[in-house]
Amino acid sequence: MNTLSLLSFAPLPRRTAPRFMKALQVIAERRALGQLDDTRLADIGITRAEAKREASRPFWDLPKR
Repeated sequence: MNTLSLLSFAPLPRRTAPRFMKALQVIAERRALGQLDDTRLADIGITRAEAKREASRPFWDLPKR
């Protein structure tokens, strides 16, 4: 059995799991935001520069809430 298969079955500590799941969600949302066209960005009321700035934030920079 290789290391990858061992790690994929290792459970996360209870305190880590929610934050990890939140990080994955934020990564996906930022990636999607970075791919929106200008029309869709205008629909949600943000500029291309704001979207680019948000999409480029590191994954560990999570919102407080």
